Amino acid sequence: MEPQKPPPPFSYTFSPNVPELLMQLKCSIAISTYQTGKVVILSPKAEEELIQLPRTFDKPMGMAIKDHKLAIATRNEIIVASNSLQAAQGYPDKPNVYDGLFIPRTQYFSGEVDIHDLEWAGDRLMAVNTLFSCLTIIDDNCSFRPKWKPNFVTALAPEDRCHLNGVAMVDDKPKYVTALGATDSSKGWREKMLEGGILMDVESNEVIVGGLPVPHTPKIYNGELYMLLSATGELARVDIQRGTYDVISSIQGFVRGMDLIDDYLFVAQSKIRQKSSIFNKAPVAKKSVWCGITIIHLPTGAQAGFIKYNASVEELYDLKILKGLLRPNIMNLQKGIHQKALVTPQQVFWYTPDQDNSQPAQPKETTETKTKD
Repeated sequence: MEPQKPPPPFSYTFSPNVPELLMQLKCSIAISTYQTGKVVILSPKAEEELIQLPRTFDKPMGMAIKDHKLAIATRNEIIVASNSLQAAQGYPDKPNVYDGLFIPRTQYFSGEVDIHDLEWAGDRLMAVNTLFSCLTIIDDNCSFRPKWKPNFVTALAPEDRCHLNGVAMVDDKPKYVTALGATDSSKGWREKMLEGGILMDVESNEVIVGGLPVPHTPKIYNGELYMLLSATGELARVDIQRGTYDVISSIQGFVRGMDLIDDYLFVAQSKIRQKSSIFNKAPVAKKSVWCGITIIHLPTGAQAGFIKYNASVEELYDLKILKGLLRPNIMNLQKGIHQKALVTPQQVFWYTPDQDNSQPAQPKETTETKTKD
C-alpha cells in the first residue's frame, strides 16, 4: 500500500454553500496569518468554487478597513493600501479579472511593539499596542502616540504587562478592550492565563467581566457587545449592565478574529500550538484540530458553513470582510510591483520599462468613467 501523499501547500476544503453565500453577500474574506507570514484573500470564483490569493507580509496581525482603505499591522510597521477599481481593470498580468486592487500607499514605522488589533478612529489608525499595554494612535511623528492605558498599569514600559489585545470602537472612539489579566508586572498575565482574562470599559476604567478564558476580539454588532473566548472556543454576547455573558455558539478551535456582514458572522479559528504547555491545558485543546473559518448565523447562533485548511496554515489572527468585492487582489512590498501603479484621482498609469533599450517607456494608461479612489 502506497503511503498517503500530504496535501498541497495552502490547500483547503469548504462546505458546499460557502461560494454561493459569498456571492449572495457580495463579499470576499481577508485573513491574516502571522504563522505563515501571509494575508490571504478568499473569494467566490463561481457558485461552487472558491479562489484564494496569499500575499507575503512580515508577521501580519490586526487589520482595519474603512471605505477603500485596508490597513495591516506587521512586525515593525503598519501598511495602508488603497483600493482602485481602475488599477484592477488594467492590472498587467491579468487585465479585467479583478474588481478591486489594494495598492500599498503609506507605511508607518512603529517598531516591533507587537500590535494586535487595529482600527480606524476617524481618519487615524488606533492600534492595540500589546508590548506597551496601551492603546495608541499611529502617526508620522513618532513610533506611536499613547492614547489610553488600563488604570492598573502604572507605567508605559515595553513589558507586555497585561497582554492587552482587543478593542471595540463606538463612534470612532475606543469603548471596550480585552486583556489576558489585570496585571502590572512584566508578562504577569501568564500566571493565570487561561482563566484571568478581562473585558474593560475604556471610559470608566471598570472591569465589566473578569475571569475570562483568553478573551479576544470585542466587537459591537447591532448595538450589542460580543467577544471571542479563545481557550473555550466560544462566541459570547455580553450583558454589560450585569457583568455577565451568554455563549452564542461553541466552535471547535482557538477563536480569534471575526467580522459581520448582514446576519452572518465569520469567525477565524486556529489549531492549538502543539509545543505550548499552557494552551495544551485549555478546555478547547482536544477539539482544536483544524484551522480556518466558521460562519455563524448570528440571530440563531447556528453554524452555517466553514472553510478548513488542510496544510500550511495553522494559526490565524484577524479576519475582515471585503464588502462589495467578489474578486479583489492585494499587492505587497516584496517585488515592487506596487510602484508601477501610478494612480491619480481620475486616471491610472501602469509604468513598464522598454524591453529593447531598457529606457523608461511612456506609461500605459487605463481610464474609466467611475472610480473608487
